[in-house]
Amino acid sequence: MGNRFDMKTHTTNYYNTFIEVAEDTKTAAGTQPPSKAKPTVAEMQYDLIANHPYQYTSDDVLFQVYADRNGLIEAEYGQARAQFFSKGQACLRASPLTKTYGFGIHCDGEGKVALYGMETEAYQKISADPKVKKVKAMRSSR
Repeated sequence: MGNRFDMKTHTTNYYNTFIEVAEDTKTAAGTQPPSKAKPTVAEMQYDLIANHPYQYTSDDVLFQVYADRNGLIEAEYGQARAQFFSKGQACLRASPLTKTYGFGIHCDGEGKVALYGMETEAYQKISADPKVKKVKAMRSSR
């Protein structure tokens, strides 16, 4: 058994890729998740990505939501992040933003992410760009 520094690191980052909305989404436009007393994963992901386009990677967003939901302080981030990514995590293809709320997520060449509502011209433009790899969000139902 290896020590904790031998942990395999998994990543959820995509590069030069567009995560298109799920085929079975029930919305016709990008819709901000509703605010709840205790913020939801969707709300937290939306706030991070919408307010900071192309500033964070998928890994950054997923870890920050995990850290905030678990009350971690910044001093704990290094070890907690290594532990978090020592196991595979669901990527943004499984995000409620792409499955339920009508957003595509563009990952640039550095893996930094931004949201695009499915009704926007920018969403259509990225979707049609042959230089950008496309993947669909996970379906909500089988």
